[in-house]
Amino acid sequence: MSDRPTAPELTGPIFDDPFYAGDPFPHYARLRAAAPLVWHEDPAMATGGIWVASRYADVMAVSRDPDRFSSAKGILAFEVGVEYPTPPTMMHMDPPEHTRLRQATATGFRPSRIRALEPGVRERVDRLVGALPAGGSTDIVHGLAAPLPLMMICSLLGLPEDDWPTFLEFSDAAIPGAAPLTNERRAQLMADSERMQREHIARRRTERGEDYVTDLIEAVGNDGEPLGLTDDEIFVIVNQLFIAGNETTRNLISGGMVALAERADQWALLRDDPSLIPTAVEELLRWTTPVVAFMRTATGDTDLGGERIHAGDPVLLLYASANRDEAEFGPDADRLDVTRRPNHHVAFGFGPHVCVGAALARLEGRVVLEALTGRFATVEVAGTVDRTPSGIIAGVHRAELRFG
Repeated sequence: MSDRPTAPELTGPIFDDPFYAGDPFPHYARLRAAAPLVWHEDPAMATGGIWVASRYADVMAVSRDPDRFSSAKGILAFEVGVEYPTPPTMMHMDPPEHTRLRQATATGFRPSRIRALEPGVRERVDRLVGALPAGGSTDIVHGLAAPLPLMMICSLLGLPEDDWPTFLEFSDAAIPGAAPLTNERRAQLMADSERMQREHIARRRTERGEDYVTDLIEAVGNDGEPLGLTDDEIFVIVNQLFIAGNETTRNLISGGMVALAERADQWALLRDDPSLIPTAVEELLRWTTPVVAFMRTATGDTDLGGERIHAGDPVLLLYASANRDEAEFGPDADRLDVTRRPNHHVAFGFGPHVCVGAALARLEGRVVLEALTGRFATVEVAGTVDRTPSGIIAGVHRAELRFG
């Protein structure tokens, strides 16, 4: 008999993908109140189950301590017991291996590079927003939220921007539940994506360009010496950029605009005072939390949140719950407030694995809000809002909005 506390009635829905097509936040609140750090028993898992951490404090404690809680054993619940021949993403690495690739990755997202990207972001946003009809219903996902981040990623990588619908398919195939695909179709798309990326990396080995892949090939470490990344290592970085780099921004924009469309007072605040837009981006990141949860694995026996965690125990970090935790965000944590300060959300994770592209996502979110509030006086939900049934990405398949 395990000495771990359990609450199957509360943890069960967390592992049921259709649960996420609705509103999971009232359930998260019950979980935080009754069983904030609890063991979910699952005999199908190699470990017999997984800890579920729903409080902000516990999520932060695990995130900032890679020595106690490893990423190398997997970052998603279905990866418990899975052994990869090579890490599929940087998120599946611990220091020092992670540190080396992080150095290479960060060069493309340094502040000066992000500032230089703003005119390109603004040109694309103005073009996409200019095509949105005033007074009619439009799907904000395919009209703005999906193409923008993929166009920017293609531009960064030196790939054709017009191919963004194909890259959208590639990205969704990599996220279980993100799109209604058969296993065979998902596998085919993932194979096609890897082949495309590896062919592009091979081209850049012989034909340098002014793009991020070239930067990675020529990357140097903090000591000024070449890092000499292999094709496999560059693929790991590029693949993560394709997936995480667009999913987060896409669902920040789509989920954020749905939230604002449902709250005319918050939209009016941004219209009346555009200086609030950077603060609003942070609040929409907290509110939408595009990445629902990631996993870590205890490297040894340790204590967390008053519970004894054993070596090898996986711990699921519910970022979406942590970002509504009253203990961190106050009694109005369940209210969208575009003036909220401070706002120490964990939408980008925390610690060594904090999202390296966070500054680009913030830039894109800011420019989108500036363009939309500058052009439209109102926004409202005009039809279907179809949310993704995925416990990994808090996505929106379709969201029909009306701008006026």
